Amino acid sequence: MTDLEADASPAYWDDACKHLARRDRVLKRLIPQFGGARLASRGDAFTTLARSIVGQQISVKAAQAVWDRFAAAAGGMPTRLLPHDVLALDLPTLRAAGLSQRKCEYVADLAARFADGRVQAAGWPALDDEAIIAELAAVRGIGRWTAEMFLIFHLMRPNVLPLDDLVLLKGISLNYFSGEPVSRSDAREVGEAWAPFRSVATWYIWRSLDPLPVEY
Repeated sequence: MTDLEADASPAYWDDACKHLARRDRVLKRLIPQFGGARLASRGDAFTTLARSIVGQQISVKAAQAVWDRFAAAAGGMPTRLLPHDVLALDLPTLRAAGLSQRKCEYVADLAARFADGRVQAAGWPALDDEAIIAELAAVRGIGRWTAEMFLIFHLMRPNVLPLDDLVLLKGISLNYFSGEPVSRSDAREVGEAWAPFRSVATWYIWRSLDPLPVEY
């Protein structure tokens, strides 16, 4: 097993929803509101990570525009880029697509690591979440939050709780603490009841703030 097939949804989703509805009063209310909507994985590992780097610290709309130009320059489809094609791009071309100097360096480092085998996506199914996070964090421009998003949206790991995600903290604040600010410790305590499906619970808390599902 390597990359997940496009538009795949996790087999555990229905069981997770039943489990969470039994364990958590907020999720019991939220889950039925979104009908058949669920997490879906699209694209391959390299493309997913490159897209996450391109979209850092800019709006969703701006990120899409930059990504489309970047993918076109690399000669690929928006859902599938090859590391060697990205490495063939020179700096002026990357900058013309809208990438900052730093993001140019980041996508080049990511492409080099995939191309020379320092990143071994084929081995990730055998690794636990923390081992994958540690491997990804060695890539320039990828921190823990980006690695956790990758675990949720691409590898579709069921039990990720991204405590550095500000939208999750806001959602927990509004749904569990009447809008009072919450700490990472507060969020971790709420998330204990969600195990072993904390990724699914997180997805529904995100949806409570924005009904449009996020895709990577």
